[in-house]
Amino acid sequence: MTDLKQTISSGLTARYKELAGVVHELAAPLRDEQFWTKPFGFGNSFGHFVFHLTGNLNYYIGAQIAGTGYVRDRPLEFADAQRPSKAEVLKKFDQAIEMVLGAINDQSAEGWSKEYAAVGADAQDRFAMVLSCATHLHHHVGQMMYLVFELRRRE
Repeated sequence: MTDLKQTISSGLTARYKELAGVVHELAAPLRDEQFWTKPFGFGNSFGHFVFHLTGNLNYYIGAQIAGTGYVRDRPLEFADAQRPSKAEVLKKFDQAIEMVLGAINDQSAEGWSKEYAAVGADAQDRFAMVLSCATHLHHHVGQMMYLVFELRRRE
């Protein structure tokens, strides 16, 4: 019988890998210019969502659980005027996902229930925060799907 730590780790690892794959599938047909296009007068570009998700994971899991020392600038995630290539942005996202997978697999059974505190988080323990970040990623993947739909519709 699989223990709870293994069940949690394998379930979360599978979810993060699946969602990262969807981000790549959605980004694949976009040219760099489209990656940074805001198809509506409000909202964000696909690229800024990837910036945001990378920052979110690096802060809430990287800095707070894995001890990476990452310092987040959340407003810049949405306002940065620099437009690195799609490949560069996705590479940083992939690095954040790999860090998350490492942090998940490094947790002991007791580690999942360790107290958690971070600016902007309401999770009480590490499990709740890692789950919250997965939910947050999934939420923005839905928005990214709509952005890609709209960008393709306008071609």
